[in-house]
Formats: sequence, C-alpha cells, structure tokens
Amino acid sequence: MRKLRQILGESWSITFLCVIVGVILSTEFRQEDELETLPQISELTTQILKLEQEQENLQKKISALQQEFDPTAEELATIEDLKMYAGLTALEGSGVIVRMDDSKTNSNVGDNPNLYVIHDEDILRIVNELRAAGAEAISINGQRLIATSEIRCAGPTLSVNNVRSAPPYEIIAIGDIKNLESSIKMRGGVEDALKVWGIQIEVLTLDNVYIPSYSGDFRHVFAKVAEKKF
Repeated sequence: MRKLRQILGESWSITFLCVIVGVILSTEFRQEDELETLPQISELTTQILKLEQEQENLQKKISALQQEFDPTAEELATIEDLKMYAGLTALEGSGVIVRMDDSKTNSNVGDNPNLYVIHDEDILRIVNELRAAGAEAISINGQRLIATSEIRCAGPTLSVNNVRSAPPYEIIAIGDIKNLESSIKMRGGVEDALKVWGIQIEVLTLDNVYIPSYSGDFRHVFAKVAEKKF
C-alpha cells in the first residue's frame, strides 16, 4: 500500500512536472511566434504607408493635370470665338435673305436655255458680293458655308457641302443690313444681271435671321501643322 502511494505520488509529480514543462514550452513557442510575427506586421505597415504616400502623390498629379487642362473663363471665350469663326456654332443676328428661282420666262428662239436656270456661278456671285459687303456668316438652303465648302452644279441640282438641293434657293447672310442689301441690289449689279434672263431674285432685310452650324466632316489628309516658318 505504501509502495502504491509512493508510485501514485511519483506519478502525480511527473504529471505535474509535465504540465509545468508544457506550459513553459507553450509560452516559449507563443513568444517565438509573436517574435516571428512582429517583423511581418512591421513590413506590412511600411508597405501601407508607402502605398498611402503614392496615392497622395497621384492625387496631387491629378489635381495638377486638371488645373492644366481646365480652361479659364478667358480661354473658354477664345474657344467659343474660334468655334464661331470656324462655323461650328449656330448664329443669329441682323441680315438678309436672298431668295432665287429659275426663270419662268419662255426663252427666245436661238437663246441658250441654260441662261434661264440658276447655276453654281450665279450662286457664287451672290455669295462673293455678300462676303465683300462684310457678311459674317452665310448659309445656302440650310448649309453653312465654311472655308472648305464647295458650291457646284450636280446635274439639275446644286451641291453645297456635298448636300444636293434644287431651286428655289435661299441664301441667308448675317451682317450690316444696308451693306448686304446694296451689294445685291446695286445698279448694274448681280441682281440686274440675273433678271435679264428672268431669274427670279428677291432680297429681304430682317432684324434677326438664323444660320445653323456646319454639320459636315473635317478631313485633312495632306495638310498638317507646320513645325517652322518658311
């Protein structure tokens, strides 16, 4: 019995010692894990701080680019002026409307019948007179004229900006009313020349006329911005 108690006591002692050793080992392992984890946490913190700094730098660059490309009020006004000069903006103002139609007069024997119908050159004469009189914008049957606009005959029709239309034609111009009207109605001018063949032409003066914006394509195949002055 005594020996049994001795054995049990030694067994409990060993068990107790095992528990103590286990606790000690567990604590050491935990400390080692924590020591191994600390550098990882530190590294992650460094990376996060680095990313935050990069994000801040990118935000500064974005703000700088926005300030660079956001036009000022003065620049916006300049852009609008350029769009207006290029014909990309619809305009209104005082001006004239020139209405034209083919002649209703019967041609005389031996006369060329082509003289009694409107041709591209007739429209061009009207346009040139209006431009010379200071027209700031011109349209023909709703087609805005710009620097590259063409006016040409296409069979029995007229082509402007590659859009065909048939008579009657309506030419609208914005500018000084008196100058525009006089450029067409002056004695011996384009109106008198066309009426010889019975071409119908009427000039209306209005305090406000409307001219649409150019709606065609811009294509520069051969032209490019010059790098230097020649």
